[in-house]
This record gives sequence, C-alpha cells and structure tokens, in this order.
Amino acid sequence: QVQLVESGGGLVQAGGSLRLSCAASGRTFSSYAMGWFRQAPGKEREFVATIQWSNLDTYYADSVKGRFTISRDNGKNTVYLQMNSLKAEDTAVYYCAAGSVKATTAPRYDYWGQGTQVTVSS
Repeated sequence: QVQLVESGGGLVQAGGSLRLSCAASGRTFSSYAMGWFRQAPGKEREFVATIQWSNLDTYYADSVKGRFTISRDNGKNTVYLQMNSLKAEDTAVYYCAAGSVKATTAPRYDYWGQGTQVTVSS
C-alpha cells in the first residue's frame, strides 16, 4: 500500500509558477513510476507527466511540454511538478499517482492522492 499526499497548489496569475509536491509513504517508493494528472470542472481526468523510478525517463502531455518539469527525490519519497508559464487553461485539481510502470492513462496507476487545487487567473 502506498499513501500519497499532494501540496503546493494555490492561486497564481497567468505567466507565473508553482511547484507541486507529492509525498509518499508505505511501500518502497523508489520502485514505482509516478505520474501527475489533472481534472478541470466538467472534464475528464487527463495525463500531465510521468517519471520512471530511475528518474531518467520522463514523458509529458503536449499541452505542458516545455513548461512543466516532473522530478523525484527517492531519498525523500517525494515527486515534484514544477509548473512555469502557467495559463488559465492549466486550472484544475492536480493529482499524483503511483504505478508499476510509467504510463499515460489513469487505469494504469494503482494509488492516488487526494488532489490539490491549482487556479490560474488571466
């Protein structure tokens, strides 16, 4: 079992930056691939970014590529999402997830956090 707790969300102006954190506890964190997803009101949950356990293999949604960076610190059992050049359309609840393999679809992940709200004002 893995427990995930996100933090770092908030209100920011368009063009600004935020860094989300996801602290993991429970089973061996370093053996899991980690992902970030987001869900805006009235929309389905969508993939944002994922990182393999080795921290060498990452993948991003086209909508965030070049603006967001996913990273992890296995010593701290934490995964991060650095979000720069934020846009109004980035407004959503952001969720971190843990799974056995790096993937871009939600069903491939076994554990989820409770989410953190990110609001970007235009």
